[in-house]
Amino acid sequence: MITSPLTIQMHEADNVAIVANDGGLPEGSVLPSGLVLRDHVPQGHKVALTDLPADAAVLRYQVPIGYALQDIPAGSWVHERLLRMPPARELEGLPMATVQAPAHEPLEGYTFQGYRNADGSVGTRNILAITQTVQCVAGVVEFAVERIKRELLPKYPNVDDVVALAHSYGCGVAIDAPDAVIPIRTVRNISLNPNFGGEVMVVSLGCEKLQPERLMPPGVIPIADRRAEAADEGLDVVCLQDAKHVGFMSMIDSVMTQASVHLARLNARRRETVPASELVVGVQCGGSDAFSGVTANPAVGFCADLLVRAGATVMFSENTEVRDGIAQLTSRASTPEVAQAMVREMAWYDEYLKRGSVDRSANTTPGNKKGGLSNIVEKAMGSIVKSGSSAISGVLSPGDKLRRDQRGLIYAATPASDFICGTLQLAAGMNLHVFTTGRGTPYGLAQCPVIKVATRSDLARRWHDLMDVNAGQIADGEKTIQELGWEMFRLMLDVASGKKTWAEQHKLANALVLFNPAPVT
Repeated sequence: MITSPLTIQMHEADNVAIVANDGGLPEGSVLPSGLVLRDHVPQGHKVALTDLPADAAVLRYQVPIGYALQDIPAGSWVHERLLRMPPARELEGLPMATVQAPAHEPLEGYTFQGYRNADGSVGTRNILAITQTVQCVAGVVEFAVERIKRELLPKYPNVDDVVALAHSYGCGVAIDAPDAVIPIRTVRNISLNPNFGGEVMVVSLGCEKLQPERLMPPGVIPIADRRAEAADEGLDVVCLQDAKHVGFMSMIDSVMTQASVHLARLNARRRETVPASELVVGVQCGGSDAFSGVTANPAVGFCADLLVRAGATVMFSENTEVRDGIAQLTSRASTPEVAQAMVREMAWYDEYLKRGSVDRSANTTPGNKKGGLSNIVEKAMGSIVKSGSSAISGVLSPGDKLRRDQRGLIYAATPASDFICGTLQLAAGMNLHVFTTGRGTPYGLAQCPVIKVATRSDLARRWHDLMDVNAGQIADGEKTIQELGWEMFRLMLDVASGKKTWAEQHKLANALVLFNPAPVT
């Protein structure tokens, strides 16, 4: 725990720094530089290092995060009520693929114990997922899953879990609207996540707009060689409105009977040694604070570079949170075409926000501000660093699935909402998730292991059984960004091999939340 006054200045050109001490620093505190605080400054909040006249740029990360609305004397607490937010960068005239990524030596010889799938992908878990076409069947599926876990799963010790892919879509929507493709392909591609072993099972009501054949058209599901004889059987669907179902328990029996078939096949699978290049890691931050861009996200960024060097795939996301750093990202694109794809996604999202009569100032949240983040510009600078320094090699639209030939650092366009972002990264093919938080959130995914990283030691101590990594050690001076990055890299290989995260041990899992821009009818 830090006892003497400590502030963190991200760049020598910055004219503000954040207070690192637990509980902040009281008025009159004397910093090592000799600067005396004129106000109490909470932990994570900014203090002016120099006199800031009205309209002066307030610099953090060597970027103007705002402009002073009044004179701010040195030693003052600098918060959102004293700042005018800069306008968003226009999407024209951006640097396109102008920065060459650092030349790093490849990392070879790193492996984990994973499950190989028929389509060439690799799972880090061996899970039976039960897909539903419509929200109307959610109660039946939930009841069935509880019975499957209690009565069937103990018979199949090599299967990690059974999960219901519940959602609120499928009927009462404009199923043919232009953007309806997004939630439909999201549900489809989640069902094909590598952690489910290619075992696709669907529960349908029967009268819904999203019919099973539309959700899973022919040719979508890879058929393993061991199942070649069953290729003509078609999609495995339990339809609750079928005449054979007489009463509720008949429906449950049908779901359990079909589940037994899939459980038996999954149970025959075994982990095998696979290269680290088979990891598909999604990175995300939620409940962010001013330490996110100082400790956890830079360490994740360093780890992301290690993963890319090992041949793995890393996905970063959150349109709203990277929008203000778009010039940094387009310049890091591997090709002008990749840069233009990022611009396309940002333009689509700008228009989406405009249709909803909101703008990017709706982000940040009250918790972000309490943690020291004054606006989305400051938040964006801290968010982007978790992508590391590698070239951005590809872009995915919401709900799209990674191709096998897509490797390296990928931008998966998603909203910034934790649950929607996690859902879309699952659809993209993520088999391991890293989630950083400063304010704290009991976020988890049933479909994929989640490594949770605390930005502050205070949070890591208070939530000791929820956080896997304490990145606050960086601010405390106990570890460097590089040391913690390597530690996370090794932890990822262990978790991918079967080590349970805290979220898995406590069975913390959010429901799938679809990004649905299509109108309701």
